[in-house]
This record gives sequence, structure tokens and C-alpha cells, in this order.
Amino acid sequence: MPATPRVTITTAIPTAGRTPRRSVLFFAFAFAVIADPVSSVAYAIEAALRALNGDLALLLPTMSLVIGLVVVVTANYWQLVRRFPKGGGAAAAAARAFGPHWTFLPIGALVVDFVLTIGISIAAASSAAIALLPALAAWRIPLALVLLVVVAGLTWFGHGGRLLFAVMTVAFVVFSVTVLILGFTSPHTTGHAAPSTTPGHSAVMAVVLAFPVAMALATGIEAPSTAIAQLGQLDDTQRRRFGRGTLALLVVIVGGLTLALTALAVQLHIGIPGTDSTQIADIAHAAAGPGRLYGAFQLTSSLLLLAAASSSFQAGPGLLKALSGTPEQPGVLPPVLGRVNRHHTPYWSVVVYLAAAALIVVAAAGQEQELVLFYAVAVFVSFLVGLLAMARFARREGKPALAWINGLAATAVAFTLVVNLLRGWPVLSMVATLLIAAGLYVRWNRAGRPSGIEDVEAQAEVA
Repeated sequence: MPATPRVTITTAIPTAGRTPRRSVLFFAFAFAVIADPVSSVAYAIEAALRALNGDLALLLPTMSLVIGLVVVVTANYWQLVRRFPKGGGAAAAAARAFGPHWTFLPIGALVVDFVLTIGISIAAASSAAIALLPALAAWRIPLALVLLVVVAGLTWFGHGGRLLFAVMTVAFVVFSVTVLILGFTSPHTTGHAAPSTTPGHSAVMAVVLAFPVAMALATGIEAPSTAIAQLGQLDDTQRRRFGRGTLALLVVIVGGLTLALTALAVQLHIGIPGTDSTQIADIAHAAAGPGRLYGAFQLTSSLLLLAAASSSFQAGPGLLKALSGTPEQPGVLPPVLGRVNRHHTPYWSVVVYLAAAALIVVAAAGQEQELVLFYAVAVFVSFLVGLLAMARFARREGKPALAWINGLAATAVAFTLVVNLLRGWPVLSMVATLLIAAGLYVRWNRAGRPSGIEDVEAQAEVA
């Protein structure tokens, strides 16, 4: 789910030299927005391998299935961008398809998703640092909390450094491609993991049960459909192109990196990592050795993960601020959550997310793999609502083929959600989502059902 970076660029695009300027704008927008899903590559492949009990022979089929579902969900947001070029995402679709009271389900999912994005990104960044500097292992939780406070503190200064997200994303992609080339052509060493460990049931069943865990890779897919609200200097047609172009880039980069790194892990026999490492770090170490390239890869992956956490520290409080309303039109949350400093940062909302993220980081002992199971629950609630809304639109407009496609996609998303819920503890993510949604609905009713609630995601982006 989108931890959506704000990339507010207000310079007008002149008629002369128009194409180069728009290309720069698209680069900055697209690579900043996809920072979150790209960063998910750092832990999603390992999550799948753990669910497979280390069976490398089934890892590539599992991740291929994951990417297939990512493509399906992305296709739905491709439709959402066409229908809502001013932003809004699943919340806007749900409200217009089923009524404004349905808006609160995807909003509740977003709130939970932002907290989990912060927590898992900080934990994964800590793991990347520990893999590079093992002496930090004894300080895992304090390290994670320090990074959490630093990232939260940086939000005090607003969005001045947001364009660095694009640079971080590109840097990670460049070093990843370099590692992949070395790994496939002249690896430094190979691992010792067995190609198959007999998961205890049929291969097909093992893959079916494992792929939902790795669907953490799908987080951030909604980001382009809401982030286009930031592009106020563009018209609807141009925003559609930016949104759809970003979605296409997301699929190509995330899908390409995921499948290539998975294939390299299989080829180099890189299995479940030790306590103080990660699978992606072991892949890079085997491919490039312990030198500068390995260090650069770990550094850029850690910075990208911190960027993903920072983006949620912007988007999450922005959503609470939008829900708190304005002096002219009160919202559904207390006005204190909308108070901003001179950099337009809603600081009390940042404190709320800081406290919630610190709680889950400590509860998970700073281990990102402990949080992955929870991650692919809340975000899939939003995906499911969005797909059902698009299926309803298609039926209303007499497009039965599109309605069936969206319906089948919704079935696949629902299956993924159910499998993750059956694992037990991830039910907590669903409970939190439902409680937040119900609480917001009750407050909305008490406030007299103020209008515009269906556009709160778009309002959060431009606030």
C-alpha cells in the first residue's frame, strides 16, 4: 500500500522546451512514488523462502505467482487512474460505487498500512546495516528505534528533501543490476543451501500457501493513483499519463528485480540467512564479495528502506490531517491532529505514527520478517474494495468482460487475504483495520456526515 511520497513541483511547464521539462517531472514523480514497492524487494523474497521452509526449487515459481498477482492488482489501478485522474484511489472508488460509508474501510486499511510500512522498513533498514556491520547485532532494537526517531524527526522540516527518494530508488536499482550481472557471470562464491528440502506437502500446495506471505511486494501499488493529486500543474490527461506510466514502471522494475534476484538466489544456492543477515544481503555478498560494491548495495538498500519509512511519515499524518478537517469545515478527527508547524507538518499526527511504529518494532524485536505476515493483510483489504468497485462500475456501464476480469482479480486477492488471515496473528491487522474504519464511521456520523469524505485520500496528498 502506498506510502506515498509527496513530490510537489510547482514550476509551470512552458510551451517551449516542453518535452524535456515534462520528462524531468515524470522522472522525479515516478521514481519517488515507487520507492516503497521497490524497497519491498529487500524482504519479500526471503519471506517466501521462509514460508517454503527453505525450498529453493519452489522459490522461483512462488515469486512468479506473486508478480502475476502484482500485475493483476496494477491493472486495476490502471483503471482507477483513468476514472479518477485527480487522485483518490480505492477510497474514492468505493464511495462512488457503494456509497460514502464504504470509504472508511480502505481508509482504515491505509492507516494500518502506513504504520506497518514504517515499522517494517525501519526494521529492514536495521537488518541491512547489521548485515554490513555485524557488531551492531546486539543493538538491533535500540538501532531500529534510533532510526525511527531520526526519520520521524526529519518530517518536522516538511517535504524539502522528497526528490531524494527518486535518486535513492535509482541508486538501488543501479547497484542491484550490477550485482545481478556479476552474480550471473562471475560470482565471488556460492552458498550451500540444498536445492530442495521437501516442504511436507505437494509442490503446488506449498507454492499456493507460500505466495500470499510474499505479497508484501504489492505494497505501494496504490501510490500512483493517489499521488497524482500532487500534480496540480497538469491537466487530467497528463495526470493519467503520469499515473499510468508510473504503474508501468513499477511493474517493470519491481517485477524484473524480484525475478532476477530470485533466479540468482537459486543459481547461487542462497537459502534462509543467518540471524544477523538477510537473504538479499547474502545474494549480494555471494555475487560481489565483501568489497565496495557489497557495501554500496547494502547502504543504498538501507537508505531506500528509510525513504519508504519517511514517505509513510509524510503520507500517514497527512491523511490524519485531512480527516481532521479545516476551521471552515470540521472533520471526523480532533482538530489537534491537523495542527501544523511552519513547514506544514502535522506534528501531533507524526507523534501518533511514531508511537504506533515504535510499539510494533519493539514487539517484533526489530525483525522485519516477523512483520511481513501482518503487512499483506491491511493493504489487501484496500485492493479488494477497489477491485469490487471497479467490477461494479463495469457492470453499470455494460462491460461484462471487464466486470468478469475484475471479479476474478478480486477472487484472487480475497484468496490471498484469507490464506494470510488463516496463519493466525495477521488477524490483528484485520481487527485494527476494522476498528479504525468503524471508529471513523461513527465519528463521521456524529459530525453530521460532512461531505467530501470520499476524496480524503486526494486531499491528504495536496494538504
